[in-house]
Amino acid sequence: MKSITKKDVTAVILSGGRATRMGGQNKGLILFKDKPLISYVTNVVSENVNSILVSANKNLDLYQEFGTVIADDLADFQGPLAGISKAMHFANTPYLLVLPCDGPFVSSLLLERLIQSMQQNEVDICVASNGDKIHPTYSLINITLKDNLDKFLQTGGRKFGLWLENNNALKVDFSDQPDIFINLNSPQDFADAD
Repeated sequence: MKSITKKDVTAVILSGGRATRMGGQNKGLILFKDKPLISYVTNVVSENVNSILVSANKNLDLYQEFGTVIADDLADFQGPLAGISKAMHFANTPYLLVLPCDGPFVSSLLLERLIQSMQQNEVDICVASNGDKIHPTYSLINITLKDNLDKFLQTGGRKFGLWLENNNALKVDFSDQPDIFINLNSPQDFADAD
């Protein structure tokens, strides 16, 4: 069984979307219970990873408070895989932990279970599942897949789920932790979660 410690993991927090349902406001910086949404994620992972990257396409200066900011190399908001690709080339660890900026109920259990699954199985990706469907933006990825991902993007691939299907991915069951997957995507989501 391979051993994975926090020095082996870089986290990337995906903050580069269009936020159309939030009227273009940068979701990660919107206050939720008096704190920026992204801070809930950074507070959980900061003690459990080697370093934190923030994949963002605007407000780069404001995101610097939460980690090393990286911007997509691909133009026009081409989805989370563009940010993940950039992070895979930037990271100097064997593994990349992927998390969204708009999931304030993430817990350290997520990272622990993904790492444990990666250690115990001969896979390149461990992706969280709620029992019914996978949640690709909650995953642990072996950095050796960076060239594979670049090729997928260069051929026009954008669907995270399809890229996972084309690689050695394991679904990790989090059906006992449904709150982990609550994302705040709209003003109504913020109101409901408050």
